[in-house]
Amino acid sequence: MKKRVVLMSVAAASAVALFFFLRAVFSGELILNPIIVESLGPFSIRWYGVMIAAGIIVAYVLGRHQGLKEGIKEDYMIEGVFIGIIFGVLGARIYYVVFNYEIYKGDFWSIFRTWDGGLAIHGAFFAALIVTFLYVKLRKKAELRFLQVTDIFTAVLPLAQAIGRWGNFLNYEAYGSPTNLPWRMFVPLRYRMPGYSGYEYFHPTFLYESLANVVIFSFLYWYLGKRRNFGEVTALYMIFYSIVRFFVEGLRLDSLYIGKTDVRTAQVVSVVLLFAGIALFILSRHKGKPVKKAS
Repeated sequence: MKKRVVLMSVAAASAVALFFFLRAVFSGELILNPIIVESLGPFSIRWYGVMIAAGIIVAYVLGRHQGLKEGIKEDYMIEGVFIGIIFGVLGARIYYVVFNYEIYKGDFWSIFRTWDGGLAIHGAFFAALIVTFLYVKLRKKAELRFLQVTDIFTAVLPLAQAIGRWGNFLNYEAYGSPTNLPWRMFVPLRYRMPGYSGYEYFHPTFLYESLANVVIFSFLYWYLGKRRNFGEVTALYMIFYSIVRFFVEGLRLDSLYIGKTDVRTAQVVSVVLLFAGIALFILSRHKGKPVKKAS
């Protein structure tokens, strides 16, 4: 009982502190510095990288817990996550660069500066699916099922995304169109998108998506521990996140576009994933194999 009271008190104090912190930043009273340590040789430590790393660590701890319950050996989880992180980051970066090629074609080495931002979650998601499929096929002695692994991955992924979005916040990126709503966010002039220098306040779309991802994670992680068939959690992630991303993307000013059209890449991908998720859920629900917990 005492432990619960302490935890609730810490959570309440943290929420209050976060509220006042955001109020100061959103009003422009406090200007953030994206860099923690500026001079480590040719490198620097940025909040963006720290938040991405924090999201991965938290997601792994929760995913590991469920994986052990389902009888997956920890050695395989560590190996799979290590490979997945490498190719996930590569996929996220390649996806972003492909749809932003005009920016990078004149400066080849800037492609590798991921710490400045520029990772697309859809690219990481597709890369992770491909790597998972290959790992399951090649690591036969691990006795894993593709949809078993993707269920665990997609259950904890929204929490990693929720944490990672705060990296965008600390970079003053991934914000939305100008607004005068009470929760509007001040963006310093040097971080404003071209053509918007005359505006000061914008939609904090990072916050919209982060909060939505916490809700999605809470439901999916609960669902993961219930009686389910393989593939159901993966399908639900595809459905829920696609709906959130479609609407949030419509507000953003830094969207990736298909060619020189006004069609936002993330919205197209979200629609495709939404229908794919619906189809996968129906198949998994009616024809999928049930998950067996480790004895």
